[in-house]
Amino acid sequence: MRVCVLQHVPFEGPGAIGDWVRARGHALQVVRLDLGEPLPALAEIDWLVVMGGPMGVDQEQRHPWLATERAFISRAIGADKTLIGICLGAQQIAAALGARVCRNPEREIGWFPLEPSAEGRASGLFAALPEGFEVFHWHGDTFALPEGAQPLAASAACANQGFLFESRVLGLQCHLEATTEGVERLLVHCADELTETGPFVQSPEHIRAQPPEHYARLHQALFALLDRMVELGREL
Repeated sequence: MRVCVLQHVPFEGPGAIGDWVRARGHALQVVRLDLGEPLPALAEIDWLVVMGGPMGVDQEQRHPWLATERAFISRAIGADKTLIGICLGAQQIAAALGARVCRNPEREIGWFPLEPSAEGRASGLFAALPEGFEVFHWHGDTFALPEGAQPLAASAACANQGFLFESRVLGLQCHLEATTEGVERLLVHCADELTETGPFVQSPEHIRAQPPEHYARLHQALFALLDRMVELGREL
């Protein structure tokens, strides 16, 4: 299987998603849109993974590739590819499907529980996620549920943490792919966002305190979710 990852900034790469791709013997291609790297032909990919970034979907003047990426996402959906969006990537997919993207009532930065919906539990996507398990978040925006999509999860700060469209297009607001190195890069490059106070903005010390065992459980849940997406694709 050929997995193409669209990356938007140097400090938000595929993380543990890349580990899953390599562990399953798939081919990984990373395209740096912020560096002007060209998009692949759709015939050359099977999965499209769209990563996060500090920009908003409406900042096209500063980041012209945002509109180009959304058009590519739309074509990929029309070509029946499997898509996975993380944070900004999920917002880009939602926007490509005609859903509204706006400010979330609360900025959410740190480790907070993810609560799967009834549809999320039935999908099998969160089968390896322990009840009340804290996953990593870093966002100020959110997406409305695209028409025809199933709501997958919520958190105390964000009503829409995930959606599944046509069993092959997945959007996740949270970061199951987070690694200790990736979290540290966010703390360095997006430190200005931590100056905001609120009930869902944790301190750098708190964010750094998660032990390696917690990341291992997080990645176990991610691997199970991605394996389930493979199964859902085969069932179509």
